[in-house]
Amino acid sequence: MSDTAGTSPADPAGGGALGPGAGASASGAGLPRHRRRRWMLGAGLGGAALLVVAAGAGWAVYAKLDGNITPDEAAAAELARFEKERPTALVRDARNILLIGSDSRSGEENTRYGRDPGTERSDTAILLHLSAGRGSATAVSLPRDLMVDVPGCLRRDGGRAEPVFAMFNQAFEWGGSACAIRTVEKLTGIRVDHHIVVDFQGFKEMVEAVDGVEVCLREPIDDKAAKLKLPAGRVTLDGEQALGYVRARKSLGDGSDTHRMERQQRFLGALVNKASGNDVLLNPAKLYPVLNAATSALTTDPGLASLRGLYELVRGVRDIPTERVQFLTVPREPYTNDANRDQLSQPEAEELFERLRRDASVSVAQDGMHGTVAESGSGAPPGKPDGESTESDAEVTRNEPGEQPEEAAEAASPAPTFSGNTAAEDACT
Repeated sequence: MSDTAGTSPADPAGGGALGPGAGASASGAGLPRHRRRRWMLGAGLGGAALLVVAAGAGWAVYAKLDGNITPDEAAAAELARFEKERPTALVRDARNILLIGSDSRSGEENTRYGRDPGTERSDTAILLHLSAGRGSATAVSLPRDLMVDVPGCLRRDGGRAEPVFAMFNQAFEWGGSACAIRTVEKLTGIRVDHHIVVDFQGFKEMVEAVDGVEVCLREPIDDKAAKLKLPAGRVTLDGEQALGYVRARKSLGDGSDTHRMERQQRFLGALVNKASGNDVLLNPAKLYPVLNAATSALTTDPGLASLRGLYELVRGVRDIPTERVQFLTVPREPYTNDANRDQLSQPEAEELFERLRRDASVSVAQDGMHGTVAESGSGAPPGKPDGESTESDAEVTRNEPGEQPEEAAEAASPAPTFSGNTAAEDACT
């Protein structure tokens, strides 16, 4: 059989108007056996080459994103030194992450916000509690002016500071993230499993990566210090505007940290909504810039300092309904010796810490109060019918051997409602 077998009379050369091989199927059917073998070999090699290129590109992207994250090895070493004095986690699958917004002026971009490159304070600190089973997330803001016991920490200059009673943000200034974590653990009795530090530039890049974040302004803003001039109503903030918005004090609210933290909480809720939307998650062209910005912005404990570590964390969080992503400020009141400082308001603060330690449900509601416990409701979490408990609630209220009925009844008592808001709430309504 010659090589011309199978060609049409109008195409004796085997080419014709459709080119060589016209009339054969895409799988090579209709070709002579030896040509079909060559076709299959070529297709196989081409497919393999495409897979190699795709895998190589995928690996390059993965390696870049993975390498963007800075592991906080120094903090890990310092925390390991004090492991015996750290709290024990009571619920195995619950997680507590300390989020720190650093006001570092180091780096070309960050120097625009001040002339103190040798100082780094915690401009924002949030203790994020993820419930076992990931049915809810509770973010608790810790005021930077809260008076706390700061333990003896390894200073940034290599020396070791003595324990001192001071403002919370000085822990991070003196001893970095390890000192801030030990201070939070001493204050709350809650084990901090992970920590994440983000600076000014990283924050702006994450906002830019999601094409801005919409907020609702009840009044126009004209704040020269924050470099903000915005109209009232719904406004989409770019990275620079968002940074000014969450840091502004003089022109928004009463100038206190109370309103500033509430504003930060609402903005984070809006950012969560924007970043978790399908327009971002299902669009590779938008998802990659978000991942690149997020990973480049982060300094984390070694356990989170990889795409795998972050993925394991995010995987369990992505399906939490926005009404179960809650924000509140730790219950506090003016410090008795200085009205410009804060102290914990007891017993409300300890009740909150205890519920987080046991992974019991925490409910929030807007009631005009700041950092206090609102009137107790049914104890059912937002979006849950009365009497229906979450998976974590069932875990902490289950009777243990030897447990007294009174103790079981106390564990099952209605949960207090704290002043706060959720990511589902619209500030314009």
